[in-house]
Parts: sequence; C-alpha cells; structure tokens
Amino acid sequence: MSTTSRPQSFANHRAIPPLPYLLAGLVLLVETIHRARLAFAAPDFWSVWAVLVGVALLLVFAASRRRAQIVQDRVIRLEMQLRLERLLGAGRKADIERLTLPQRIALRFAGDAELPALFERTLKGEFARADDIKRAVKDWQADWLRV
Repeated sequence: MSTTSRPQSFANHRAIPPLPYLLAGLVLLVETIHRARLAFAAPDFWSVWAVLVGVALLLVFAASRRRAQIVQDRVIRLEMQLRLERLLGAGRKADIERLTLPQRIALRFAGDAELPALFERTLKGEFARADDIKRAVKDWQADWLRV
C-alpha cells in the first residue's frame, strides 16, 4: 500500500495478506479437503498420499508467512532498541529490555515526541494489551510495509 493513498491509524494499521496469497491458500485448503473426502470414500495409497501432499503444502504455506513475520519482528525489535536508546539514552537500556515484543511493536507507531511518555506509561503497567498502547498514540507514524 502506498503511503500517499490514505493516512494510517489504529483502525486501519493491520496488515492483510494480498488477495492472490489468500486465494492460493483457499485453493490449497479446498483441494486438500476434496482429496480427503475422496480418500475417505475410497482409501488407497495414492488418495491418502494426495491428502498428505495437500497438508504438507498447507503447512509450507502457513510457515512461509510466519517466517516472514518472525524476521520482521526481529527487525522491529532492533529498530525500537536503537530508537529508544537514542531518545532515552543508553542508561535506560535495562528498562528498554523489559519491554515485550508486542509492546515494542505497539510503541513503534508513536512519534518521537510522545514515545518517551508512552514508554514510561508502558513500564508502569498502564496498558493491559499492546492494542491499548496503540490506541494511546496521538501522532501515528505509518508503517505500510508490515508483512
């Protein structure tokens, strides 16, 4: 999504996989279910094998997306570590390390001016969930590149 098409906010910040990706997953799922029904009706080696191939493809399909998310989360963790050290000072490194990954991901949407205050509120436990942190952000920093 282009950064110029519309502003990002809490309401529209979630990444939705592209339609072709979702359709490919749907095709794999429907085909695997179809093959499972055929294997159940007339079990033989090749019908069961076809089900196993479908399940394997679905697992690879899901794992590929999850792996991309893991890599992105690692980049966000590093990005926020560096950003928070720059804004708060290296002396706060121990406090920064106390943040969970979901908290870091939520805080990354805050602008530099409000980030230190949100960081302090997060450490004090004012937010029950990462979404609560995101809702508290006033100066939303868009990220249209989220996987």
